[in-house]
Amino acid sequence: MNKVLEAMKERRSIRSFRPDAVPQELLDRIMEAGLYAANGRGSQNTIIIQVTKKSVRDEIAEMNRKIGGWDEGFDPFYGAPAMLIVLGKKDWPTHVYDGSLVMGNLMLACHELGLGSCWIHRAKEEFETEWGRNLLKSLGIEEEYEGIGHCAIGYVAGEYPKAPERKENRLFYIREE
Repeated sequence: MNKVLEAMKERRSIRSFRPDAVPQELLDRIMEAGLYAANGRGSQNTIIIQVTKKSVRDEIAEMNRKIGGWDEGFDPFYGAPAMLIVLGKKDWPTHVYDGSLVMGNLMLACHELGLGSCWIHRAKEEFETEWGRNLLKSLGIEEEYEGIGHCAIGYVAGEYPKAPERKENRLFYIREE
């Protein structure tokens, strides 16, 4: 079977990561895969922010926890030592779709490189805060962006999950007989 199709079938969301740092070389390859995601009119109106600095990672995790309403001490990033945050230019009509395709590419690249990943929501809410807007400004990002998602990345702790059986009655056809 084609490697891409195989990866699509095998990749699972990981919710338990080892604390080991992810090498920058692997993160660069993953981000490059994200840059090649399909996008509306070839506009390339998405950006990716890498976060591996533990203090900032933990600050984002705490903000995400509060937005999600979880109990103190819960880590919504499941211990992942790295995250890639995808944002889309707010004034672009396909920014959510484009950012979602970037997220898909990031997660497939992680799987191909032997890493686990998980899409973590609430980036939209984080970057609507003063903290989020200031973070973007500190990186020299002046335009209006909306958070699409966080890709939590790290080495899988424990067994890699198996894919559940696919539900029936999800395919429909309109074709010539």
